[in-house]
Amino acid sequence: MSKRFRRKLSGGGDKLPRTCDFSNTALDSTLSPYFSKQISGSSDIVNEGNEKVEESTRGTKEDMNTIELEETSIRSRCVRGNKVPQELSASGGDSQIAGKTIINGPRLSQDFYDQDSITLAKALLGQVVVRLVDGVRISGCIVETESYLGGPDVASHSHNGKRTARTEPMYMKPGTSYVYSIYGMYHCFNISSKGDGSCVLIRSLEPLEGFQKMVAGRNQRRKSSSPLKTHELCNGPSKLCQALYLTKDSCNKLDLTESDTFWLEVGKSVPENLVVISKRIGIESYGEEWANKPLRFYVFNNKYVSVRDKTAEKNY
Repeated sequence: MSKRFRRKLSGGGDKLPRTCDFSNTALDSTLSPYFSKQISGSSDIVNEGNEKVEESTRGTKEDMNTIELEETSIRSRCVRGNKVPQELSASGGDSQIAGKTIINGPRLSQDFYDQDSITLAKALLGQVVVRLVDGVRISGCIVETESYLGGPDVASHSHNGKRTARTEPMYMKPGTSYVYSIYGMYHCFNISSKGDGSCVLIRSLEPLEGFQKMVAGRNQRRKSSSPLKTHELCNGPSKLCQALYLTKDSCNKLDLTESDTFWLEVGKSVPENLVVISKRIGIESYGEEWANKPLRFYVFNNKYVSVRDKTAEKNY
């Protein structure tokens, strides 16, 4: 977030932690606020993250120096709820960062995911995606999502009830991961919601933990050797999959309430007045009606968002 935005949230006092602290609202892990703001008129879209996902052969040590590597425990930045966090077991691989054992927070419940796609897409903002790779905990706060409505949605893989081996996760119980490949080498991560064939695409994360691991993941397919900045790690659907090592082979069709390597934890609810509602990205070929539907949601003024809509933001 910008310095101005943090001062606004903190009332001009001490600086807020850089991530996942959107308000002083208490968190209920089953809360599902339905924000009703709509966009109107044409949108002035600004691409913050260039979602042409790069292919790469190497990374640089400079990335590690450029990225801010202070990985404070999420406990100091996100409201956790009432459950007592459990430390990672030895069998799962204790995650050590700066000599500290990272502990898991409470997971989002099955009830949380059992919501329609639009409601879930909004409720997921502020929640925490966690991936365990080689005993290292990698995590990020969700700051941008898109809703896909299934049958009537021409941009959805399950349009008109289409069911294939690829779209099977979209018909599984809410809270199932749907990780599919694009262009034969990249991936996108979705979560199934209530309603056959409906899901939510996770478009961007604000990194929380495992920065060095994220850099290594991103550098596997980058053409450029220029150092990555923190906001470039997960500011796009395929970028976050690279950073969190999410592939179809490893993370598709997982129950996010039970998996030992990939899950979502309670973060913090994002107030309605901080949620920007805009049109989805990259679906213009599906026709003007569906391309312009306000089914994308992101945290206002958050620099980790992939694409900002300046017209929609004028209302905030």
